[in-house]
Amino acid sequence: MQNEANNKRYIDLATSHLSDLLGLFRNAASLQLITNDFSAQEQGLYRADKIRDMLTTIGLAHTPRTLQDVYKRQENLIARHQGTGKNQLFWFSDFQKSTVGDLSALKIDTANQLFIVPVQAVPEKNVFVDSAWLNTPFIRELQNNVLFVKVSNSGKEEAKNVVLKLNLDNTQASTASVNVPANGSATAKFNFNLKGKGYKKGQITFDDFPVTFDNDYYFVLNASPVIRILHIYGQKTSANYIQNVYANDSLFALQSYSAGNVDQGLIKNADMVILEGVDQISGSLPQELQDFVLKGGSVSVIPPASPDAGSYAAFLQNMGINGLSVENNSAPAPIAIATPDRNNPFFSDVFEESIRQEMNLNLPSASPVWTWNNVGQQLLSLRNGQQYLSQITRGNGKVYLFSAPLSAEYGSMAQHAIFVPVMYKMAAMSVRAQRTAFTFDENPIALNIDKVTPNAVYKLRRNKVEIIPVQRITGNQLLLEIPQGDQLGEGLDAGYFELLLDNKVEQLIALNHNNKESKLDYYSPEELKTIFAGQKNVQIFDSLNDDAFSQEFQQQNMGTSLWKYFLYAALFFLLVEIALIRFKD
Repeated sequence: MQNEANNKRYIDLATSHLSDLLGLFRNAASLQLITNDFSAQEQGLYRADKIRDMLTTIGLAHTPRTLQDVYKRQENLIARHQGTGKNQLFWFSDFQKSTVGDLSALKIDTANQLFIVPVQAVPEKNVFVDSAWLNTPFIRELQNNVLFVKVSNSGKEEAKNVVLKLNLDNTQASTASVNVPANGSATAKFNFNLKGKGYKKGQITFDDFPVTFDNDYYFVLNASPVIRILHIYGQKTSANYIQNVYANDSLFALQSYSAGNVDQGLIKNADMVILEGVDQISGSLPQELQDFVLKGGSVSVIPPASPDAGSYAAFLQNMGINGLSVENNSAPAPIAIATPDRNNPFFSDVFEESIRQEMNLNLPSASPVWTWNNVGQQLLSLRNGQQYLSQITRGNGKVYLFSAPLSAEYGSMAQHAIFVPVMYKMAAMSVRAQRTAFTFDENPIALNIDKVTPNAVYKLRRNKVEIIPVQRITGNQLLLEIPQGDQLGEGLDAGYFELLLDNKVEQLIALNHNNKESKLDYYSPEELKTIFAGQKNVQIFDSLNDDAFSQEFQQQNMGTSLWKYFLYAALFFLLVEIALIRFKD
């Protein structure tokens, strides 16, 4: 309704004609005004002059409502105030197809007369941001990062040379220009660097008229988030290879426990779990790990020298890995690892460019203690064709399966230069892809929290205004239901919201309005007449742009006032009678 016709916004046209219509009901005392806000003020009955005053305060609302919701609310309010009876309902709208819902399922009670007054909107063009995402699961400071932004055009005209600006913490960081075809989309690419860790406020902005409410898109980036690694060991190597990889880098938070002394509740809060040298996997641990992987976590399995075939076969089978065969490897004979596919995205930043071109790399060796059926992606293999390291996708997570222990008698992998970047890459890929933004109607929104506090009450704050949304905690996820319409409160428009716990900022999130309102496709009066053809109590006007709308309504539904004609006729006959008397004399 922000669109324009003859330099007048559609919402202003609608309120103007509604004001004219009120002139026909100037003596009515039970009028009701409803907007998409569904506010408390709209639940009352008022006189025409009060409704006319309310019209002056109507603004654009971001909350889409289906016409089923609108009609249901009207029926409920009518029943509350005056019960059954003949009621007249007027709908002034652009009848946007993306928001009005299924009109064919809308049945108007025959006790009600519905007048549909469509705005004749013309869908020329409207550009809006559909989504934004990173090229990697996480971003690091002072490194080149890439953001992709999908831009859509819901109009019938191509949008040429749309300049998009990327702002980070209120500073312009990059720009991109795209041509967006009619009823199509285009993807813009932004390269940027970040200074400092933590949450960064991102914004995509551009100029597009006359519909401007969707010219800004807000998102949040978390620079260099800590990667949480849980190390569960059985046969622990004296060289402490895992601790040496992760313990000395601030990017990682490493916790190490023996298999018999680990709190399995720590699993759900980790990004990656490393099982190293655990002889037998039993109890509730297999189920905990399976649930962890299905929900997006990563598990790395490094076998012991003599793994329990039965427990591991059952565990790995539930992870989608079949055919596990444990070998009798009492006398290890390491075999060199074959040159990996350096074009594999897994190795994109493992090898330097100069090394990438070398045909024969100096690679470590390994002596497998088990094999399995080929499944997933084989990252590293031995020169005899046996698997060494495979990546298997399961649910939303990943399983990394090694074929040999890390101890020196089973090979030189852990002592080789490739070991650290491979383990780093596995940890980096274990981070769940950052959710950069949410929408207000996405109820509930799910946020990962590090520590679950019993009876905690989280708040959302923006522009010093705080709200307490309906909330619940499931596992390590906080589920929030965002208020809708006027329940959201003043000053809580699209933008950045702080998640508070005990007045401490725990996270920063970005909320945008649903892009349904951005899709400019409308029902024409002809389409509406076809849809409501079987309902005689529904009348559809052809155009809201007709200045004589109220007169047309009056003529079609209230009849033509004939008292003027009777008065003219009475005066005419009076003059005739006077003339006859004079001529008679």
